[in-house]
Amino acid sequence: MIDPVAFYIFGKEVRWYGILIAAAVLLGIYLAVREAKRLGYDPDLFIDFCLWVIPISIVGARIYYVIFQWDYYSAHPSEIIAIWHGGIAIYGAVLAGILVGIIFAKLRKVDFWSLADIVAPSLILGQAIGRWGNFFNGEAYGYLISSPKWQWFPAAVYIDGQWHMATFFYESMWDLAVFIFLMRYRRRKKYSGDVFLGYLALYGIGRFIVEGLRTDSLMWGSLRVSQALSLILIAAAVLIRVYWMRTGKQQFSMEDAALQANANDEDDVGDL
Repeated sequence: MIDPVAFYIFGKEVRWYGILIAAAVLLGIYLAVREAKRLGYDPDLFIDFCLWVIPISIVGARIYYVIFQWDYYSAHPSEIIAIWHGGIAIYGAVLAGILVGIIFAKLRKVDFWSLADIVAPSLILGQAIGRWGNFFNGEAYGYLISSPKWQWFPAAVYIDGQWHMATFFYESMWDLAVFIFLMRYRRRKKYSGDVFLGYLALYGIGRFIVEGLRTDSLMWGSLRVSQALSLILIAAAVLIRVYWMRTGKQQFSMEDAALQANANDEDDVGDL
C-alpha cells in the first residue's frame, strides 16, 4: 500500500488526499473562470461564487457523511468536526453546492442554470482527480477478486494483503469521460442548464453502477444511500429536461444567447 502521507511540515502530516483535493479545486476554479471569460461574464463573479461554495460544500460533504454514520458520531460527538480524521461524501458537497448556487444567483441577479453550466465541467473533473485520493488512502475499493488473471492494477487494487475491485479507478475514469463530453457538449446545448443536467444524469449513472461494487457504501438500513440519490438525481435531470421541451422554455436568456453566439466562434479544444 502506498503511504498516504506525502510529506511533513513542522511535524504535521500533509496527505496526498489533501494535495489532490486542493489541486482539483484550483484547477476547477481556473476552468470556471476561463469559461466565464469566454462567455463574456465578469470573472470576479465566479471568484466570489467560489468563495461561497467551496467552504460550504465541504461542510455539506461532512454533514452528509455524519448523518449516515450517526450510530458512531452520536457516541463520539467530539469527532463530528474532526474532518481531518476523514469522512466526507461528494453528494453532500453537490447538494450543498446547488443550494448555495440558487441563493448566490438570486442575490447577484444572475441565471442559476447558466452559473451551473459553467461550473459543472469543473466539478466532474475535480471528482475525477479527487478519487485518486482514495487510492492513496486505501479506501473506496470493491469486492474481493479471487481470480489471479484479474489481480492487476487497474482492474484491481492491492489493499491489506488482498486484491479488491479498483472501484475508485472505475469512477475516476467515468468522471473523466463525462468531463470530456460536457466540455464538447456545452457549445451545442439547447437550453441554459443542459450542461448541468447532463452532469447530474451522467455522473448519477456511473455512480449508481460503481457504488453497487463497493464494500464501504454509506447505508440507510439495507439501502445504499448513493445509489438511491443517484436514481433521484437522474430522474430529476430527465424530468426537468422533458418539462423544458414540453413547455417551450426559452432556450437561453437574451444575455446568454448573445454570449453563446460570440463564444461559438472560438475554438476551445485546448481546454481539454
